[in-house]
Amino acid sequence: MPVAGTDRPDEELLTINMGPHHPATHGVLRLMVKLEGEVVRDCKPIIGYVHTGIEKTAEDKAYWKVIPVVERMDYLAYYFNAQTFCMAVEQLLGLEVPKRAQYLRVIHLELNRIASHLVWLGTSALDLGAISMFWYCFREREKVMDLFEQSSGQRMHTRYIQVGGVFEDVPAGWADKVRAFTREMPRRVDQYAALLDRNEIVLRRLRNVAVVDEQTLLGLGVTGPLLRAAGNPWDLRKAAPYSSYEDFDFKVPVGTVGDNYDRFKVRMYEMYESVKIVEQALEGLPEGPFITEDRKVALPPRHELGTSMEALIHHFKLVTEGFRVPPGEAYAPIESPRGELGAWVRSDGSAKPARVHMRDPSFVNLQALPYMAKDGYVADLIATLAMLDPILGGIDR
Repeated sequence: MPVAGTDRPDEELLTINMGPHHPATHGVLRLMVKLEGEVVRDCKPIIGYVHTGIEKTAEDKAYWKVIPVVERMDYLAYYFNAQTFCMAVEQLLGLEVPKRAQYLRVIHLELNRIASHLVWLGTSALDLGAISMFWYCFREREKVMDLFEQSSGQRMHTRYIQVGGVFEDVPAGWADKVRAFTREMPRRVDQYAALLDRNEIVLRRLRNVAVVDEQTLLGLGVTGPLLRAAGNPWDLRKAAPYSSYEDFDFKVPVGTVGDNYDRFKVRMYEMYESVKIVEQALEGLPEGPFITEDRKVALPPRHELGTSMEALIHHFKLVTEGFRVPPGEAYAPIESPRGELGAWVRSDGSAKPARVHMRDPSFVNLQALPYMAKDGYVADLIATLAMLDPILGGIDR
């Protein structure tokens, strides 16, 4: 097709397909890109190649069995998926989560945020040719995975966060291992920044590239590091605190230009802030139960099963039937590593949700890609996609 606005009909836009490919994991993505030479004039993201039907699957499972299903929407931020779903169900139940459980949730959420950002940093740097960064980031991520394995028995899809609290209390000595990690992590982030902030290739791909203003992002419903990179400090942990986030002192990093470099720096600084939150939560970790004592919702302690017929009955009914949730609907938004992640749950009074819908930040944020890519070089497109959303998790649910 002739280039619009020119008097040279012999010049045409070339439409090419980038993909379908795996930018990282299960979020298969295809980009229809229109090029004028090496300049991107239009870019259309196309998704849905590995749709897994998670929301529909959730309607056929008991509430407590939905948790491992929604965790798999984004296998780098599984704690967040479980958190938002459990919060929505807790709203419907009118359930008060014990303070200790809230703090344990925060600790695991922020460790998960660090692990997610480490995969973003390592894979994004790898795409730009900084191969060593991939190994450095995964070295620290492995330490977080080890902590998750020690607290829940699993490295991924832990099902640690439950309706009413968490699966079990942390083992003896776990807090000391977390403190050892938080002491080391800021120094590691300093090292990452020192390597990349002096890399001319990285800087040329990031600085003043893919600039999108705040109002455009707000109009698209974009949240998370993308919006904060444009100067808007919106963060649900501050704006609408949940799980006792109001108890912790931390800053919300923001950018000034709204380019790829600001997106990069915002996520880097978020790792520092997550470390601070984890340290404060460990220091102020309250005593008390780690899950609600409502036996109609939470499994009774194992030691009661041999001595209490009532506990045995509750255990049997919860495992075989699940718990019933009063009719109604609830929406629970949280701040995930990629922006506002929310679960909308509708109950018809049975032991299975009538409807589950997840508000995926990746799906919404992907709308910004055409604005970011337009009039930029095709060579910058991979870095731009990485700074937009490192793992396009959940877009094919």
